[in-house]
Amino acid sequence: MDDLSLRLFKLSNEGFCCAQIMYKLALEDEESTNDDLVRAAQGLCRGIADTQKTCGVLTGGIGVLGLYGAKGNESEVANENFAQMIKEFHAWFKAEFGTTKCVTLIGERDFASADQSFKPICAGMIQKAYVKIYEILQEHGYEYGNRG
Repeated sequence: MDDLSLRLFKLSNEGFCCAQIMYKLALEDEESTNDDLVRAAQGLCRGIADTQKTCGVLTGGIGVLGLYGAKGNESEVANENFAQMIKEFHAWFKAEFGTTKCVTLIGERDFASADQSFKPICAGMIQKAYVKIYEILQEHGYEYGNRG
């Protein structure tokens, strides 16, 4: 098992969902934490509020791009390449997985049940999305893991 797979397995076993894992990976890679951000991301999980609509891997990935290029306070403006980065990621996601809808990606689920058979599907998507986020950031002149 490679390092990324091991990290994903650990985070999933700790009860983090797809969007939260996207943020946790990014924060770990810069050796920081932000419990409030991770907490807020839980609402994006399982297709936003458990509705199985827009995939949490997609929304989490867009959020990670936002950590690098979006406006963060009143004295900032979004970097001019931010909109392009999220368009690239969204287009890649749709082309790679065929849809952005959680229900289509993992099938209709009752998240309150003990059935966790969707987790390997999500893990595979997270791995691919993690690599793509890294590539997009590099292509736009960012150093992944170093926002400072």
